[in-house]
Amino acid sequence: MDLVPALHEPLQQPLKSVLGPATAKVMAEHLGLRTVGDLLHHYPRRYEERGQLTHLADLPMDEHVTVVAQVADARLHTFASARAPRGKGQRLEVTITDGSGRLQLVFFGNGVHKPHKELLPGTRAMFAGKVSVFNRRLQLAHPAYELLRGDSEDPAESVETWAGALIPIYPATAKLESWKIGKALQTVLPTAQEAVDPLPESLRRGRGLVPLPEALLKIHRPHTKADIEDARARLKWDEAFVLQVALARRRHADAQLPAVPREPSPDGLLTAFDARLPFTLTEGQQRVSREIFDDLATDHPMHRLLQGEVGSGKTMVALRAMLAVVDAGGQAAMLAPTEVLAQQHHRSIVEMMGELAEGGMLGGADQATKVVLLTGSMGAAARRQALLDLTTGEAGIVIGTHALIEDKVQFHDLGLVVVDEQHRFGVEQRDALRGKGKQPPHLLVMTATPIPRTVAMTVFGDLETSVLDQLPAGRSPIASHVVPAADKPHFLARTWERVREEVGNGHQAYVVCPRIGDEEDDPKKAGKKKSSGAPESPEDAAEKRPPLAVLDVAGQLSKGPLQGLRVEVLHGRMQPDDKDAVMRRFAAGETDVLVATTVIEVGVNVPNATVMVIMDADRFGVSQLHQLRGRVGRGSAPGLCLLVSEMPEASAARQRLNAVAATLDGFELSRIDLEQRREGDVLGQAQSGARTSLRMLAVIEDEEIIAEAREEAAAVVAKDPELTHLPALRTALDALLDEEREQYLEKG
Repeated sequence: MDLVPALHEPLQQPLKSVLGPATAKVMAEHLGLRTVGDLLHHYPRRYEERGQLTHLADLPMDEHVTVVAQVADARLHTFASARAPRGKGQRLEVTITDGSGRLQLVFFGNGVHKPHKELLPGTRAMFAGKVSVFNRRLQLAHPAYELLRGDSEDPAESVETWAGALIPIYPATAKLESWKIGKALQTVLPTAQEAVDPLPESLRRGRGLVPLPEALLKIHRPHTKADIEDARARLKWDEAFVLQVALARRRHADAQLPAVPREPSPDGLLTAFDARLPFTLTEGQQRVSREIFDDLATDHPMHRLLQGEVGSGKTMVALRAMLAVVDAGGQAAMLAPTEVLAQQHHRSIVEMMGELAEGGMLGGADQATKVVLLTGSMGAAARRQALLDLTTGEAGIVIGTHALIEDKVQFHDLGLVVVDEQHRFGVEQRDALRGKGKQPPHLLVMTATPIPRTVAMTVFGDLETSVLDQLPAGRSPIASHVVPAADKPHFLARTWERVREEVGNGHQAYVVCPRIGDEEDDPKKAGKKKSSGAPESPEDAAEKRPPLAVLDVAGQLSKGPLQGLRVEVLHGRMQPDDKDAVMRRFAAGETDVLVATTVIEVGVNVPNATVMVIMDADRFGVSQLHQLRGRVGRGSAPGLCLLVSEMPEASAARQRLNAVAATLDGFELSRIDLEQRREGDVLGQAQSGARTSLRMLAVIEDEEIIAEAREEAAAVVAKDPELTHLPALRTALDALLDEEREQYLEKG
């Protein structure tokens, strides 16, 4: 009988049986912590030392912070107020200091009495709240606080609650402050002794890592900085190793699957296609093609991730792989995330192939095949014909949206699946399409979002990676500039002049907005904005204003600065036929300015578009801005991208935009993006499910650990794929898979 689950039970205890029901409820709802084990793995974000205080000067705006500081000054002000009893309102202003800076705390109304009594000059406490700006000074309005009593007053309580000189500061929420989480941990910490160690003993000793119970104790109650280092080194290894074991087992299982080797015939479709190309492939395209052809020739399925900057020619590489498979008697399917993109891929592939795409038609070449499109909005007759062509094998290549995954779709002999923009597809969808082959088809995943090597090893750890990092000849550079609309309104006026100049020179422009417009205003949201009694900072005002919308902006531009130009709109709620018609008119040069949402982010290709204006650019992520910008400068004329923002110069949002304007290197930007998005959200865009599993591991900084864990995991799985001799590792893996399976690791 396996004793591991029994050993594991104390950590599986629900928090509501150990803590008060109210605290357990908040932990579950706001922090996702449900068991004793969850709470033990909720690690401190940082530590405060008793003798050393947070730098108040470095507080981030608009974030929930916890600081330890001393009261320098406290003043109670009385003012006239219609809302207060007897017409007199009270405001308590407390200034706290840490030697590096000062911070103002404000309390209003009935909330002033307790702090007025307790927060006397010289008192030290922990304060938690959201940082805002009032009168150009940082402040916390109505912060929660916990007094730090000197050891003399109540040594037992003080030592018990804040053991050692280091005070852990936990990721907290407005409903549950850091010190309350600390107290809850005090209750469950003895259970850490029962934690079962997932690392094989030889690996743990070989790497000089402390046992898991000791690591948990040291991370929550460190006595020295060395304790924290020991604990972190150990806990990072756990996360990296368990995740890499899951991925290694997936790679191992995939390698056992049979696949039909697909080798192109020497004078078939691929040779005929290459002979038609009006240009030579870049070295990168040739190298990556070789890697793919080598994989296709093996008798187990290829699993490859193809990363390439916008415009690096990924579609060309994928098309040649599809042609090779058709040559070898199979069929290839390309899965695109949107109808607009599926239609565009279909158009451009048919154009590139010419008469080679006219299989079975008059004037089609001898080696030709049929290229069909399959989307949800097709008419019944066209859809029937497409389905028939797939079943009979008449169509060698099909391009479609997730409509391809439906049960009705049957292939004659599916040999290759190409997935465009992986992060928009769940792994289940990827699986469903793979299940349509007689044997598992080969798989090529393409992404234009540059992914740093460690993230590729973590998120796409079951895929081999190929990178296209040079742009084809003839692509033009893109200049990017930030337009500070609030500080310098004349810059915004100049932006529209630049658009007119480009159109005057025969080019076209995109204007991108974060929202469509005409949404029902949510009455719940509207009613919620209560005044805190403090005037708003410009940053708050910019944040609270709803994001600019396509329909509003298009109307204002047509009547105002772009009057007389042909302006059209494009967004995701339009009918597919209407979207396609708008895109066709824009591609044909019949529209001067396209005002759109991010539907144009992926794959829209109009070489004549030279300028893009992104409104409220601070509302987009770094990688997304980089993607969007890649839509201009696709022809011989240079591209221009203008990032319009109302955020103040010093804000983090503006620094992010400056970073985008400063470099065109997508890999560099994806690093910045990850560093700014904080650990918890590192894998957010790629696979939301992975968030929960990485609490300690910083994907960018811990590259070495991830690479070493990947090697160790591969060795362990090669020796014992079922982990029969490592029951504790199996248990940890089952816990990870239960937690992640839905959104993250593949079923199967």
